[in-house]
Amino acid sequence: MNKQSGTTADNTPHEVTRNVSVAVIGAGTAGQNSFRQASKIKDDVVIINEGFWTTTCVAVGCMPSKLLIAAADRAHDANHSGDFGVHATVKIDGKQVMQRVRDERSHFASYIKKQVDSWPDHKKIDGRAHINEQGLIEVNDELIAAEQIIVATGSSPFIPDGWADKLGDTMLTSDSVFELTDLPNSMAVVGAGAIGLELAQAFTRLGVEVTLLNRVKQVAGLKDNDINQKAIECLSHELTMHLGSKITDVGQKVNKDTQTAFIEYEDSAGESRQWQGDCVLVATGRRNNIKQLGVEHLGVELDDKNRPKNLSKKTGQIGDSDIYIVGDANAHIPLLHVASDEGYSAGNMVCENTEDAYIRPPATPFSIVFCSPQIVNVGMSLPEIQEDPELEFVIGRVSFDNQGRSRVMGVNCGLLHIYACKKTDRILGASMVGPDAEYIGHILATAITNDLSIKDMLDTPFYHPTILEGLRTALRDVQDKMEIPYQSQDAQEDNF
Repeated sequence: MNKQSGTTADNTPHEVTRNVSVAVIGAGTAGQNSFRQASKIKDDVVIINEGFWTTTCVAVGCMPSKLLIAAADRAHDANHSGDFGVHATVKIDGKQVMQRVRDERSHFASYIKKQVDSWPDHKKIDGRAHINEQGLIEVNDELIAAEQIIVATGSSPFIPDGWADKLGDTMLTSDSVFELTDLPNSMAVVGAGAIGLELAQAFTRLGVEVTLLNRVKQVAGLKDNDINQKAIECLSHELTMHLGSKITDVGQKVNKDTQTAFIEYEDSAGESRQWQGDCVLVATGRRNNIKQLGVEHLGVELDDKNRPKNLSKKTGQIGDSDIYIVGDANAHIPLLHVASDEGYSAGNMVCENTEDAYIRPPATPFSIVFCSPQIVNVGMSLPEIQEDPELEFVIGRVSFDNQGRSRVMGVNCGLLHIYACKKTDRILGASMVGPDAEYIGHILATAITNDLSIKDMLDTPFYHPTILEGLRTALRDVQDKMEIPYQSQDAQEDNF
Protein backbone atom coordinates (compact mmCIF):
# COMPACT_ATOMS: atom_id res chain seq x y z
CA MET A 1 0.00 0.00 0.00
CA ASN A 2 2.98 2.29 0.23
CA LYS A 3 2.51 4.04 -3.13
CA GLN A 4 4.64 7.00 -4.16
CA SER A 5 2.22 8.86 -6.39
CA GLY A 6 -1.46 9.02 -7.11
CA THR A 7 -4.30 10.91 -8.66
CA THR A 8 -6.46 13.37 -6.75
CA ALA A 9 -10.24 13.58 -6.96
CA ASP A 10 -10.01 16.01 -9.91
CA ASN A 11 -7.67 13.59 -11.75
CA THR A 12 -4.64 15.81 -11.20
CA PRO A 13 -1.43 13.79 -10.62
CA HIS A 14 0.03 14.49 -7.22
CA GLU A 15 3.05 13.23 -5.30
CA VAL A 16 2.68 11.57 -1.93
CA THR A 17 3.26 14.17 0.78
CA ARG A 18 3.61 11.83 3.70
CA ASN A 19 4.39 8.14 4.31
CA VAL A 20 3.17 6.70 7.61
CA SER A 21 2.99 3.32 9.27
CA VAL A 22 -0.58 3.80 10.49
CA ALA A 23 -3.36 6.20 9.54
CA VAL A 24 -6.45 6.35 11.73
CA ILE A 25 -9.49 7.92 10.07
CA GLY A 26 -11.99 9.16 12.64
CA ALA A 27 -11.47 10.47 16.18
CA GLY A 28 -14.39 9.01 18.13
CA THR A 29 -14.07 6.40 20.86
CA ALA A 30 -12.68 3.66 18.59
CA GLY A 31 -10.39 6.01 16.67
CA GLN A 32 -8.91 7.60 19.75
CA ASN A 33 -8.20 4.23 21.36
CA SER A 34 -6.62 2.97 18.14
CA PHE A 35 -4.42 6.06 17.88
CA ARG A 36 -3.27 5.87 21.50
CA GLN A 37 -2.38 2.19 21.33
CA ALA A 38 -0.59 2.39 17.96
CA SER A 39 1.33 5.46 19.13
CA LYS A 40 2.83 3.52 22.01
CA ILE A 41 4.88 1.48 19.53
CA LYS A 42 5.10 3.55 16.35
CA ASP A 43 6.14 7.17 15.96
CA ASP A 44 4.73 7.83 12.50
CA VAL A 45 1.01 7.52 13.25
CA VAL A 46 -1.53 10.10 12.10
CA ILE A 47 -5.18 10.56 12.94
CA ILE A 48 -7.52 12.29 10.50
CA ASN A 49 -10.88 13.68 11.53
CA GLU A 50 -13.60 15.92 10.18
CA GLY A 51 -15.81 17.85 12.61
CA PHE A 52 -15.66 17.69 16.40
CA TRP A 53 -12.73 15.90 18.00
CA THR A 54 -14.79 14.16 20.62
CA THR A 55 -17.06 11.12 20.72
CA THR A 56 -20.63 10.39 19.67
CA CYS A 57 -21.27 9.36 23.27
CA VAL A 58 -20.28 12.73 24.70
CA ALA A 59 -21.52 15.00 21.93
CA VAL A 60 -24.87 13.58 20.85
CA GLY A 61 -25.37 10.21 22.52
CA CYS A 62 -25.02 8.63 25.95
CA MET A 63 -24.18 11.64 28.08
CA PRO A 64 -26.55 14.39 26.86
CA SER A 65 -29.43 11.92 26.69
CA LYS A 66 -28.78 10.81 30.28
CA LEU A 67 -28.59 14.45 31.36
CA LEU A 68 -32.02 15.03 29.86
CA ILE A 69 -33.33 11.83 31.46
CA ALA A 70 -31.97 12.93 34.85
CA ALA A 71 -34.00 16.14 34.70
CA ALA A 72 -37.05 14.24 33.46
CA ASP A 73 -36.85 11.68 36.28
CA ARG A 74 -36.76 14.41 38.91
CA ALA A 75 -39.83 16.03 37.42
CA HIS A 76 -41.62 12.68 37.22
CA ASP A 77 -40.84 11.71 40.82
CA ALA A 78 -42.09 15.05 42.11
CA ASN A 79 -45.22 14.94 39.98
CA HIS A 80 -46.05 11.38 41.03
CA SER A 81 -45.32 11.43 44.76
CA GLY A 82 -48.95 11.79 45.81
CA ASP A 83 -49.31 8.04 46.43
CA PHE A 84 -46.64 8.39 49.13
CA GLY A 85 -48.50 11.25 50.80
CA VAL A 86 -46.02 13.78 49.45
CA HIS A 87 -47.72 16.48 47.38
CA ALA A 88 -45.77 18.91 45.23
CA THR A 89 -46.28 21.34 42.39
CA VAL A 90 -43.50 21.25 39.80
CA LYS A 91 -42.44 24.14 37.60
CA ILE A 92 -40.23 23.09 34.71
CA ASP A 93 -37.89 25.72 33.26
CA GLY A 94 -37.23 24.34 29.77
CA LYS A 95 -34.45 26.81 29.03
CA GLN A 96 -32.60 25.87 32.21
CA VAL A 97 -33.09 22.15 31.52
CA MET A 98 -31.55 22.39 28.06
CA GLN A 99 -28.79 24.74 29.19
CA ARG A 100 -27.70 22.29 31.88
CA VAL A 101 -27.62 19.50 29.30
CA ARG A 102 -25.21 21.51 27.15
CA ASP A 103 -23.14 22.81 30.08
CA GLU A 104 -22.55 19.35 31.51
CA ARG A 105 -21.93 17.97 28.05
CA SER A 106 -19.19 20.58 27.62
CA HIS A 107 -17.75 19.52 30.97
CA PHE A 108 -17.46 15.90 29.85
CA ALA A 109 -16.10 16.96 26.45
CA SER A 110 -13.39 19.06 28.10
CA TYR A 111 -11.62 15.91 29.31
CA ILE A 112 -11.48 14.53 25.78
CA LYS A 113 -10.36 17.89 24.43
CA LYS A 114 -7.53 17.99 26.96
CA GLN A 115 -6.39 14.56 25.82
CA VAL A 116 -6.58 15.43 22.11
CA ASP A 117 -4.73 18.71 22.74
CA SER A 118 -1.88 16.72 24.27
CA TRP A 119 -1.25 14.89 21.00
CA PRO A 120 1.45 16.34 18.71
CA ASP A 121 -0.04 18.74 16.16
CA HIS A 122 1.77 17.10 13.25
CA LYS A 123 -0.04 13.83 13.99
CA LYS A 124 -3.52 15.40 13.83
CA ILE A 125 -5.12 16.32 10.52
CA ASP A 126 -8.42 18.19 10.53
CA GLY A 127 -10.28 17.46 7.32
CA ARG A 128 -12.34 14.99 5.29
CA ALA A 129 -10.45 11.92 4.17
CA HIS A 130 -11.05 10.08 0.92
CA ILE A 131 -9.30 6.93 -0.27
CA ASN A 132 -8.53 7.18 -3.97
CA GLU A 133 -8.19 4.43 -6.57
CA GLN A 134 -4.53 3.94 -5.69
CA GLY A 135 -5.39 3.30 -2.05
CA LEU A 136 -3.90 6.63 -0.99
CA ILE A 137 -5.59 8.94 1.50
CA GLU A 138 -6.51 12.37 0.17
CA VAL A 139 -7.14 14.99 2.82
CA ASN A 140 -6.93 18.77 2.39
CA ASP A 141 -3.83 19.30 0.22
CA GLU A 142 -2.09 16.12 1.36
CA LEU A 143 -1.75 12.69 -0.21
CA ILE A 144 -0.86 10.11 2.43
CA ALA A 145 0.47 6.60 1.90
CA ALA A 146 -0.19 4.36 4.91
CA GLU A 147 1.05 0.84 5.47
CA GLN A 148 -2.00 0.15 7.64
CA ILE A 149 -5.30 1.96 7.86
CA ILE A 150 -7.80 1.96 10.72
CA VAL A 151 -11.23 3.27 9.74
CA ALA A 152 -13.26 4.62 12.66
CA THR A 153 -15.58 7.10 10.99
CA GLY A 154 -18.57 6.48 13.26
CA SER A 155 -22.23 6.84 12.31
CA SER A 156 -24.93 9.41 11.57
CA PRO A 157 -28.70 9.50 12.04
CA PHE A 158 -30.64 7.74 9.31
CA ILE A 159 -33.23 10.01 7.67
CA PRO A 160 -35.83 8.47 5.31
CA ASP A 161 -35.63 9.83 1.77
CA GLY A 162 -37.20 13.25 1.36
CA TRP A 163 -38.00 13.84 5.02
CA ALA A 164 -35.35 16.50 5.59
CA ASP A 165 -36.71 18.66 2.75
CA LYS A 166 -40.34 18.11 3.67
CA LEU A 167 -39.96 18.77 7.39
CA GLY A 168 -37.36 21.53 7.13
CA ASP A 169 -36.65 23.26 10.44
CA THR A 170 -39.33 21.22 12.21
CA MET A 171 -37.19 18.07 11.96
CA LEU A 172 -34.92 17.00 14.79
CA THR A 173 -32.47 14.09 15.04
CA SER A 174 -30.47 12.68 17.92
CA ASP A 175 -27.61 14.85 16.64
CA SER A 176 -29.59 18.11 16.80
CA VAL A 177 -32.16 17.66 19.56
CA PHE A 178 -29.80 18.71 22.34
CA GLU A 179 -29.28 22.08 20.65
CA LEU A 180 -32.87 23.05 21.52
CA THR A 181 -32.76 26.16 23.69
CA ASP A 182 -36.19 25.48 25.15
CA LEU A 183 -38.69 22.64 25.37
CA PRO A 184 -41.30 22.47 22.59
CA ASN A 185 -44.99 22.18 23.41
CA SER A 186 -45.50 19.07 21.30
CA MET A 187 -43.38 16.51 19.51
CA ALA A 188 -43.70 13.34 17.49
CA VAL A 189 -40.98 10.74 17.88
CA VAL A 190 -40.60 8.33 14.98
CA GLY A 191 -38.88 5.11 16.01
CA ALA A 192 -39.19 3.04 19.19
CA GLY A 193 -35.61 1.86 19.43
CA ALA A 194 -33.34 2.83 22.32
CA ILE A 195 -32.95 6.46 21.23
CA GLY A 196 -36.62 6.96 20.46
CA LEU A 197 -37.87 5.41 23.71
CA GLU A 198 -35.43 7.27 25.94
CA LEU A 199 -36.07 10.68 24.42
CA ALA A 200 -39.83 10.22 24.02
CA GLN A 201 -40.23 9.40 27.69
CA ALA A 202 -37.83 12.11 28.85
CA PHE A 203 -39.63 14.85 26.94
CA THR A 204 -43.00 13.50 28.13
CA ARG A 205 -41.86 13.72 31.75
CA LEU A 206 -40.70 17.29 31.12
CA GLY A 207 -44.18 18.32 30.07
CA VAL A 208 -43.95 18.00 26.30
CA GLU A 209 -46.95 16.41 24.59
CA VAL A 210 -45.26 13.46 22.86
CA THR A 211 -46.61 10.93 20.39
CA LEU A 212 -44.40 7.93 19.60
CA LEU A 213 -44.86 6.10 16.30
CA ASN A 214 -43.22 2.87 15.23
CA ARG A 215 -43.61 0.69 12.15
CA VAL A 216 -43.84 -2.59 14.08
CA LYS A 217 -45.49 -3.54 17.35
CA GLN A 218 -42.15 -3.80 19.05
CA VAL A 219 -40.05 -1.58 21.32
CA ALA A 220 -36.30 -1.51 21.89
CA GLY A 221 -35.82 -4.30 19.34
CA LEU A 222 -36.97 -6.86 21.92
CA LYS A 223 -36.97 -10.40 20.55
CA ASP A 224 -38.73 -12.14 23.42
CA ASN A 225 -42.42 -11.56 22.77
CA ASP A 226 -43.43 -11.80 26.44
CA ILE A 227 -40.83 -9.21 27.46
CA ASN A 228 -41.84 -6.98 24.54
CA GLN A 229 -45.52 -7.08 25.53
CA LYS A 230 -44.64 -6.33 29.15
CA ALA A 231 -42.45 -3.41 28.10
CA ILE A 232 -45.29 -1.97 26.02
CA GLU A 233 -47.66 -2.38 28.97
CA CYS A 234 -45.30 -0.64 31.42
CA LEU A 235 -44.37 2.22 29.09
CA SER A 236 -47.98 2.82 28.02
CA HIS A 237 -48.76 4.05 31.52
CA GLU A 238 -47.25 7.40 30.54
CA LEU A 239 -46.31 7.26 26.85
CA THR A 240 -48.73 7.77 23.96
CA MET A 241 -47.61 5.10 21.50
CA HIS A 242 -48.97 4.16 18.09
CA LEU A 243 -47.17 0.92 17.31
CA GLY A 244 -47.66 -0.92 14.05
CA SER A 245 -48.21 2.38 12.22
CA LYS A 246 -47.26 3.04 8.63
CA ILE A 247 -46.22 6.63 7.86
CA THR A 248 -47.45 7.71 4.43
CA ASP A 249 -46.31 11.34 4.39
CA VAL A 250 -44.59 14.03 6.43
CA GLY A 251 -44.30 17.78 6.00
CA GLN A 252 -44.80 21.21 7.49
CA LYS A 253 -47.42 23.90 7.30
CA VAL A 254 -46.33 27.53 7.40
CA ASN A 255 -48.74 30.10 8.83
CA LYS A 256 -47.26 33.60 8.99
CA ASP A 257 -44.28 33.25 11.34
CA THR A 258 -45.13 29.80 12.68
CA GLN A 259 -44.33 26.36 11.34
CA THR A 260 -46.28 23.23 12.20
CA ALA A 261 -45.08 19.74 11.43
CA PHE A 262 -47.48 17.01 10.37
CA ILE A 263 -47.36 13.25 9.89
CA GLU A 264 -49.92 11.25 7.97
CA TYR A 265 -50.05 7.59 8.86
CA GLU A 266 -52.13 4.44 8.92
CA ASP A 267 -52.60 3.01 12.39
CA SER A 268 -52.40 -0.69 13.24
CA ALA A 269 -56.05 -1.11 12.25
CA GLY A 270 -55.45 0.42 8.82
CA GLU A 271 -57.25 3.70 9.65
CA SER A 272 -55.82 6.92 8.17
CA ARG A 273 -54.73 9.43 10.81
CA GLN A 274 -52.78 12.68 11.04
CA TRP A 275 -50.60 14.13 13.78
CA GLN A 276 -49.69 17.83 14.00
CA GLY A 277 -47.30 19.57 16.35
CA ASP A 278 -44.17 21.64 16.83
CA CYS A 279 -41.49 19.20 15.70
CA VAL A 280 -40.67 15.67 14.62
CA LEU A 281 -37.77 13.81 16.21
CA VAL A 282 -36.59 11.23 13.68
CA ALA A 283 -35.16 8.33 15.66
CA THR A 284 -35.09 5.70 12.94
CA GLY A 285 -31.60 4.47 13.78
CA ARG A 286 -28.09 5.36 12.72
CA ARG A 287 -25.99 4.31 9.73
CA ASN A 288 -22.23 3.98 9.50
CA ASN A 289 -20.25 6.75 7.79
CA ILE A 290 -18.34 4.61 5.34
CA LYS A 291 -20.06 4.60 1.98
CA GLN A 292 -18.40 7.76 0.63
CA LEU A 293 -14.97 7.06 2.10
CA GLY A 294 -13.72 4.93 -0.78
CA VAL A 295 -12.91 1.76 1.17
CA GLU A 296 -13.70 -0.25 -1.96
CA HIS A 297 -10.35 1.01 -3.31
CA LEU A 298 -8.72 -0.92 -0.48
CA GLY A 299 -10.46 -4.12 -1.53
CA VAL A 300 -13.14 -3.85 1.15
CA GLU A 301 -16.53 -5.24 0.13
CA LEU A 302 -19.74 -3.95 1.70
CA ASP A 303 -23.08 -5.73 1.96
CA ASP A 304 -26.44 -4.16 1.11
CA LYS A 305 -26.47 -2.40 4.49
CA ASN A 306 -22.95 -0.95 4.07
CA ARG A 307 -21.47 -3.40 6.55
CA PRO A 308 -17.96 -4.62 5.69
CA LYS A 309 -17.69 -8.26 4.77
CA ASN A 310 -15.00 -10.64 6.08
CA LEU A 311 -14.71 -8.65 9.32
CA SER A 312 -12.99 -9.91 12.47
CA LYS A 313 -15.31 -9.21 15.38
CA LYS A 314 -12.33 -9.13 17.73
CA THR A 315 -10.14 -6.56 15.99
CA GLY A 316 -12.11 -5.17 13.06
CA GLN A 317 -9.51 -6.52 10.65
CA ILE A 318 -10.75 -7.20 7.11
CA GLY A 319 -9.57 -10.73 6.32
CA ASP A 320 -5.79 -10.83 6.50
CA SER A 321 -5.40 -7.35 5.02
CA ASP A 322 -3.84 -4.23 6.56
CA ILE A 323 -7.29 -2.63 6.87
CA TYR A 324 -9.24 -2.40 10.12
CA ILE A 325 -12.78 -1.04 10.43
CA VAL A 326 -13.80 -0.45 14.04
CA GLY A 327 -16.55 1.04 16.17
CA ASP A 328 -19.80 2.25 14.65
CA ALA A 329 -18.11 2.32 11.24
CA ASN A 330 -18.42 -1.45 10.93
CA ALA A 331 -22.06 -1.48 12.12
CA HIS A 332 -21.36 -4.65 14.10
CA ILE A 333 -22.53 -3.66 17.59
CA PRO A 334 -22.81 0.16 17.75
CA LEU A 335 -22.18 0.57 21.47
CA LEU A 336 -19.45 2.62 23.13
CA HIS A 337 -17.86 -0.19 25.13
CA VAL A 338 -17.68 -2.35 21.99
CA ALA A 339 -16.16 0.50 19.99
CA SER A 340 -13.65 1.06 22.78
CA ASP A 341 -12.55 -2.60 22.81
CA GLU A 342 -12.36 -2.82 19.02
CA GLY A 343 -10.29 0.35 18.82
CA TYR A 344 -7.97 -0.86 21.56
CA SER A 345 -7.49 -4.22 19.87
CA ALA A 346 -6.92 -2.74 16.40
CA GLY A 347 -4.34 -0.36 17.84
CA ASN A 348 -2.46 -3.33 19.22
CA MET A 349 -2.74 -5.38 16.04
CA VAL A 350 -0.96 -2.81 13.85
CA CYS A 351 2.19 -3.24 15.91
CA GLU A 352 4.92 -5.60 14.70
CA ASN A 353 4.54 -8.28 17.35
CA THR A 354 0.90 -9.13 16.79
CA GLU A 355 1.30 -12.53 18.44
CA ASP A 356 1.91 -10.84 21.78
CA ALA A 357 -0.54 -8.01 21.16
CA TYR A 358 -3.26 -7.78 23.78
CA ILE A 359 -6.58 -8.32 22.03
CA ARG A 360 -9.68 -7.71 24.09
CA PRO A 361 -12.05 -10.60 23.47
CA PRO A 362 -15.55 -9.79 22.25
CA ALA A 363 -17.62 -8.80 25.24
CA THR A 364 -20.71 -10.73 26.24
CA PRO A 365 -23.53 -9.09 24.25
CA PHE A 366 -25.15 -6.58 26.59
CA SER A 367 -27.48 -3.66 25.95
CA ILE A 368 -29.42 -1.27 28.17
CA VAL A 369 -32.21 1.12 27.27
CA PHE A 370 -32.42 3.82 29.94
CA CYS A 371 -36.15 4.35 29.83
CA SER A 372 -38.23 3.68 32.92
CA PRO A 373 -38.58 0.82 33.54
CA GLN A 374 -35.24 -0.03 31.97
CA ILE A 375 -34.87 -2.63 29.24
CA VAL A 376 -31.89 -5.00 29.21
CA ASN A 377 -30.69 -7.82 26.97
CA VAL A 378 -27.71 -10.01 27.85
CA GLY A 379 -26.04 -12.88 26.03
CA MET A 380 -27.92 -14.91 23.43
CA SER A 381 -31.40 -13.83 22.40
CA LEU A 382 -34.35 -16.21 22.62
CA PRO A 383 -34.57 -16.69 18.80
CA GLU A 384 -30.82 -17.49 18.65
CA ILE A 385 -31.28 -20.15 21.31
CA GLN A 386 -34.40 -21.60 19.69
CA GLU A 387 -32.63 -21.87 16.34
CA ASP A 388 -29.86 -24.05 17.80
CA PRO A 389 -31.10 -27.67 17.78
CA GLU A 390 -28.30 -28.72 20.13
CA LEU A 391 -29.46 -26.50 22.97
CA GLU A 392 -31.87 -27.81 25.57
CA PHE A 393 -32.98 -24.83 27.59
CA VAL A 394 -35.40 -23.60 30.20
CA ILE A 395 -36.64 -20.11 30.98
CA GLY A 396 -36.56 -18.83 34.55
CA ARG A 397 -39.07 -16.08 35.13
CA VAL A 398 -39.88 -13.44 37.70
CA SER A 399 -42.50 -10.70 37.59
CA PHE A 400 -41.68 -7.43 39.33
CA ASP A 401 -45.33 -6.42 39.56
CA ASN A 402 -45.56 -7.63 43.14
CA GLN A 403 -41.86 -7.94 44.05
CA GLY A 404 -41.32 -6.62 47.57
CA ARG A 405 -38.84 -3.74 47.25
CA SER A 406 -40.18 -2.80 43.81
CA ARG A 407 -43.64 -2.32 45.29
CA VAL A 408 -42.23 -0.37 48.23
CA MET A 409 -40.54 2.02 45.77
CA GLY A 410 -43.60 2.29 43.53
CA VAL A 411 -41.70 0.93 40.51
CA ASN A 412 -43.40 -2.47 40.38
CA CYS A 413 -43.85 -3.12 36.69
CA GLY A 414 -41.55 -5.55 34.94
CA LEU A 415 -40.58 -9.04 33.88
CA LEU A 416 -37.27 -10.95 33.71
CA HIS A 417 -36.56 -14.06 31.64
CA ILE A 418 -33.32 -15.99 32.14
CA TYR A 419 -32.47 -18.54 29.44
CA ALA A 420 -30.38 -21.40 30.80
CA CYS A 421 -28.84 -24.55 29.32
CA LYS A 422 -30.01 -27.81 30.91
CA LYS A 423 -26.83 -29.71 30.02
CA THR A 424 -24.31 -27.22 31.38
CA ASP A 425 -26.30 -25.45 34.13
CA ARG A 426 -25.08 -22.18 32.62
CA ILE A 427 -26.87 -18.98 31.67
CA LEU A 428 -27.20 -18.53 27.91
CA GLY A 429 -28.85 -15.12 27.96
CA ALA A 430 -31.56 -12.98 29.49
CA SER A 431 -34.10 -10.32 28.59
CA MET A 432 -35.76 -7.93 31.00
CA VAL A 433 -37.89 -4.88 31.48
CA GLY A 434 -38.02 -3.61 35.02
CA PRO A 435 -36.51 -1.60 37.87
CA ASP A 436 -32.76 -1.79 38.50
CA ALA A 437 -32.40 -3.67 35.21
CA GLU A 438 -29.00 -2.08 34.54
CA TYR A 439 -27.59 -3.69 37.71
CA ILE A 440 -29.26 -7.05 37.18
CA GLY A 441 -27.92 -6.98 33.61
CA HIS A 442 -24.38 -6.38 34.82
CA ILE A 443 -24.59 -9.31 37.24
CA LEU A 444 -25.87 -11.63 34.50
CA ALA A 445 -23.21 -10.43 32.05
CA THR A 446 -20.53 -11.13 34.66
CA ALA A 447 -21.99 -14.60 35.24
CA ILE A 448 -21.94 -15.43 31.52
CA THR A 449 -18.45 -13.98 30.99
CA ASN A 450 -17.02 -15.91 33.93
CA ASP A 451 -18.91 -19.14 33.16
CA LEU A 452 -20.73 -19.23 36.50
CA SER A 453 -23.30 -21.96 37.05
CA ILE A 454 -26.81 -21.41 38.36
CA LYS A 455 -25.62 -22.92 41.65
CA ASP A 456 -22.70 -20.48 41.76
CA MET A 457 -25.15 -17.62 41.30
CA LEU A 458 -27.51 -18.85 44.00
CA ASP A 459 -24.62 -19.37 46.44
CA THR A 460 -23.89 -15.63 46.39
CA PRO A 461 -25.64 -13.37 48.94
CA PHE A 462 -28.78 -11.43 48.08
CA TYR A 463 -29.50 -8.71 50.61
CA HIS A 464 -33.06 -8.19 51.85
CA PRO A 465 -35.03 -6.18 50.94
CA THR A 466 -33.66 -5.28 47.51
CA ILE A 467 -34.96 -5.31 43.98
CA LEU A 468 -32.06 -7.65 43.17
CA GLU A 469 -33.85 -10.37 45.11
CA GLY A 470 -36.00 -10.69 42.00
CA LEU A 471 -32.92 -12.06 40.22
CA ARG A 472 -32.66 -14.81 42.84
CA THR A 473 -36.32 -15.69 42.30
CA ALA A 474 -35.71 -16.10 38.56
CA LEU A 475 -32.57 -18.18 39.19
CA ARG A 476 -34.49 -20.46 41.53
CA ASP A 477 -37.13 -20.84 38.84
CA VAL A 478 -34.39 -21.90 36.43
CA GLN A 479 -33.14 -24.47 38.93
CA ASP A 480 -36.64 -25.85 39.48
CA LYS A 481 -37.19 -26.27 35.74
CA MET A 482 -33.88 -27.90 34.90
CA GLU A 483 -35.45 -31.36 35.06
CA ILE A 484 -38.46 -30.54 32.86
CA PRO A 485 -38.70 -29.47 29.20
CA TYR A 486 -39.33 -25.84 28.36
CA GLN A 487 -43.06 -25.09 28.11
CA SER A 488 -44.86 -22.09 26.72
CA GLN A 489 -45.44 -18.94 28.77
CA ASP A 490 -49.11 -19.81 29.27
CA ALA A 491 -48.22 -23.18 30.76
CA GLN A 492 -45.96 -21.50 33.35
CA GLU A 493 -48.28 -18.71 34.36
CA ASP A 494 -49.69 -20.53 37.39
CA ASN A 495 -46.23 -20.58 38.97
CA PHE A 496 -46.47 -16.87 39.71
